[in-house]
Amino acid sequence: MKSFKSILKKLVTAGLVGFVLTGCAGKLVDVNVTIVDQKTALENQILGSYEELGNEVLLLASVRSVDEEGKLKPATEIPKGKLNALRAMQRQEFNRDDIQEFKKSQVAGEGNDGLLKFFETEQTKTDTRFKEFAAAIIAEENEDRLVILKRIVATNENFTDKDLAKVQKISASLNRDNAKPGEKIQLDNGDWSAR
Repeated sequence: MKSFKSILKKLVTAGLVGFVLTGCAGKLVDVNVTIVDQKTALENQILGSYEELGNEVLLLASVRSVDEEGKLKPATEIPKGKLNALRAMQRQEFNRDDIQEFKKSQVAGEGNDGLLKFFETEQTKTDTRFKEFAAAIIAEENEDRLVILKRIVATNENFTDKDLAKVQKISASLNRDNAKPGEKIQLDNGDWSAR
């Protein structure tokens, strides 16, 4: 077994060598590294718009102001389109667990138009109440997705109303990328497969 003294000597030597090398080397080259993933510029614009809306949902839920006398100040007026998108995001958050469970149990799949599709399963065939519940939540999710995507189109200077289908396709691609293993996804050609 090595003695404490020999281990300490090696640590001190290694530390001194590192110190000398660090001091002598200095800064040789200044390199700026930018990591670029495979997302397109349009995908990044859509994600940025979606992220901005998400941040505003947090503000909408948490901002409350009072005047000097402790009375609530009236809330700042939010434009109708923006308010609809924020409400849609709130409802999506509320339904998130159910949507994930529907995807996991193959009741829902990510369509190539950015919307969820309903699928019959043994459970939906035998449990009418569950089928109605699943169909209603999937319909709400699709409604919310469309409200948000329309808001992204309306607030992005690079898009017009005619670009909604293109934005939906990009959203579908992002949804496919984020799908968990075993979930149903629809490819661009219309075929369905498991992630």
